[in-house]
Amino acid sequence: MLQIKNLTKVYEGGVQALKDVSFEVPKGQFLAVIGLSGSGKSTLLRCINRLIEPTSGQVLWNGIDVTAASPEELRRIRRKIGMVFQNFNLVHRSKVLTNVLAGRLGYVSPAWSLINHFSREDVEKANKQLARVEIGDKGGYRADELSGGQQQRVGIARAMMQDPEMILADEPVASLDPVLAHSIMKYLEQINKEDGVTVLCSLHFLDLVHKYADRVVALNEGRLVFEGLPSAIDDKKFKEIYGRDAERVG
Repeated sequence: MLQIKNLTKVYEGGVQALKDVSFEVPKGQFLAVIGLSGSGKSTLLRCINRLIEPTSGQVLWNGIDVTAASPEELRRIRRKIGMVFQNFNLVHRSKVLTNVLAGRLGYVSPAWSLINHFSREDVEKANKQLARVEIGDKGGYRADELSGGQQQRVGIARAMMQDPEMILADEPVASLDPVLAHSIMKYLEQINKEDGVTVLCSLHFLDLVHKYADRVVALNEGRLVFEGLPSAIDDKKFKEIYGRDAERVG
């Protein structure tokens, strides 16, 4: 169970990205986070694993207060929270296999991590994850030799190397065309359904939300303006989330 309690984030200069946001996510749920660009979606996801430090409020995960965790406690917590980024966050000049193995860095000693030393078991695991996202033949390629959709598959394989209990996917398909977007979402759905991994995924398009999400939370200017089933987003609620001039396209 993930519990967000009165989460607020104010950046330097007084910009308030989140305003007293509260909701809960049961274990194993696929939650979509929606809203306009700048609504606070990315800030919310990054506050959950403290890539961004909240100004106030709490993030509780399985009864542990993530917001109060010490550096060592936070390191252990992050082992079980995979992150998938919009812009992939790969080391472009490194091999695909090396990028995937980076998902194990939280499990190896700092000394070994400096020289990218991984066990045979970790290498086998990385190859299995690449095969799972259907690029098992790309391990020896440089990351920048892959297409955008393939690079995002590498990002998912890297997250799965952590044996995560939760994945935070920060607009994972925003830079991909619609056909590739569905292929990436299907991998996240598979991980959610088959592995029981909780997924929080920020999205722009409602067709993806309706197809893949169990539940939705919506942000507008940092405030929570909707929480419920995708089917409950009627025209009135749509306008409240996206603005009165917005038109539904999916």
